Amino acid sequence: MAFAVFADGTANLPGSLLDGIQLLPAEYTVNGEVNVYQGDIENFDMHSYYESLKKGAEVKTSLLNTGLFLSKFETILKEGMDIIYIAMSSGISGTYNAAMNAASQLMDQYIGRFIHIVDSHGCGFGNGMLAVEAAELSREGKSAEEASKILDDMVPHCCQYFTVDDVNFLRRTGRVSNVTATIAAALNIKPILYGDHTGHIVSCMNVHGRKKAVKTLAAKYHEKHMDLKEPDIYISHGDCIKDAETLKQMILEETPDAKITVCPHEPFSGAHVGPGMLGLFFLGNER
Repeated sequence: MAFAVFADGTANLPGSLLDGIQLLPAEYTVNGEVNVYQGDIENFDMHSYYESLKKGAEVKTSLLNTGLFLSKFETILKEGMDIIYIAMSSGISGTYNAAMNAASQLMDQYIGRFIHIVDSHGCGFGNGMLAVEAAELSREGKSAEEASKILDDMVPHCCQYFTVDDVNFLRRTGRVSNVTATIAAALNIKPILYGDHTGHIVSCMNVHGRKKAVKTLAAKYHEKHMDLKEPDIYISHGDCIKDAETLKQMILEETPDAKITVCPHEPFSGAHVGPGMLGLFFLGNER
């Protein structure tokens, strides 16, 4: 590897995609019980987690702090390697700033070494897909400086669209008002949300019913995707595997050579979108 690649649990990656990626531990609590996420998403007990959310469990997530980055990054720098860390969007988390603080301190100390923090403007596979690309660039022998430019240029093309089944989870985090949530629930309205160019989660439209929401996600792929050979596409879900598989088949109908990864949605942003979240991540011409 030409440089070290770091990500964390918010990247949503399964073990099959972790080659060349070092995951930093991240914590969350469920009703006060601390859980430390250190491995691939397949080690996450999705069903129990999302069932607990349905029952009203209190979930709190923690930022990765500057001290953790200092410790993990310095080990790599002492080995004479440069570093790229793919961070969750600065628009929804302070982790990016914590990583930037650590990078600034360490680059002053380790003259000649290079650390780059990529603001993915995404969450879940929104930063995970960039981590996978970073590891591939390192295997190809690209320098960290070369790779950082490629990755930063990719960020505006990392499309991430999703829907939720229960808008009350968005209400609790301030994404929608109490009135909007009440009306949406009564009329079976499902929002289609996306990560915008500033890294914030915003609504782009509302549709009637779950089936229409799944079809709309597929339509967004057909509208936005780059014309790539064997494109990598990612789908995550909050314990709704049937909908995820339906979405996968809809995309394969138009792009049969696509490589589609389907995984549970990670617990960190999952606490804010709730059970029934269904997300689609891909490279597009624009967000």
